[in-house]
Amino acid sequence: MSNAAITAAAATAKPGTRNRDLIIFAILLAIGLVAPALIYPVFLMKVLCFALFACAFNLLIGYVGLLSFGHAMFFGFAAYVSGYSVKAWGFSPELGILAGTACAAVLGLVTGLLAIRRQGIYFAMVTLALSQMVFFYCVQANFTGGEDGIQAIPRRALFGLIDVKSDIAFYYLVLAIFCFGFLVIWRTIHSPFGQVLKAIRENEPRAISLGYRVDQYKLLAFVLSATLAGLAGATKALVFQLASLTDVTWQMSGEVVLMTLVGGMGTVFGPIVGAAIIITMQNYLAGFGEWVLVIQGFIFVIVVLAFRKGIVGEIQDWWARRANKA
Repeated sequence: MSNAAITAAAATAKPGTRNRDLIIFAILLAIGLVAPALIYPVFLMKVLCFALFACAFNLLIGYVGLLSFGHAMFFGFAAYVSGYSVKAWGFSPELGILAGTACAAVLGLVTGLLAIRRQGIYFAMVTLALSQMVFFYCVQANFTGGEDGIQAIPRRALFGLIDVKSDIAFYYLVLAIFCFGFLVIWRTIHSPFGQVLKAIRENEPRAISLGYRVDQYKLLAFVLSATLAGLAGATKALVFQLASLTDVTWQMSGEVVLMTLVGGMGTVFGPIVGAAIIITMQNYLAGFGEWVLVIQGFIFVIVVLAFRKGIVGEIQDWWARRANKA
């Protein structure tokens, strides 16, 4: 596939799929607009933050084929920067979120430059090692509050004008941020840049032979994924008015992997479904204590055995087989 062919493919391939994605997104958005009337807004905001985090991670593993075990460093460090800038420097919510997101982007660039030339398990181990370095920095740094974290982060007026102290008002801000992040990912996937990423995932040596600077494409995808993960973390810090070590641990990196695999790696809506399932289990099965982890593991095993491509991936395959028979 030549450069021109990839560009043409991005412009013309599967317009029905793109339209279907937009219709599903519009339906989900309509549900999201009325959801606070039926479901606790803080729970919904948590789902949206982790759904964006999982979508950002899926962009890297599902469309580039790079498995990162260190995405929690972007998520958690952005939460610290966002929380600190709002509480200590008096930033408004939008500036605090932008500050956290920008720091995640810079951290993603530095990490990507160090890790992107590695492949497979070596890439995963480099990201994990760097993530642990960030974790230990967060434990020792003064501005993070150590094991106590940054607590009582205030919710100031948005743009200095709009009061978002209530959970309902802040929910719609989080919904808007999620929609922005999701549409950025969707547009990336269906752009010529996204087609090159898929070509790299399928056959990297061939992409190199066609003249693509593969490392640059992978680095850009990595930075974009890190930036959106940071956007999710920065937003979550203001949702719970707390930034803690939980968000920067290696377990959080494993959790986002689980969300993506359960929902469907390499699918547009799979990470959203996976995040909703995992967060729902964590909230409504909290009474089981440590058994929640056992239940999560059991469900993960079932998904791996029964839904090899994740829940959304298997649904898409079933729909495609049904359409072909018709």
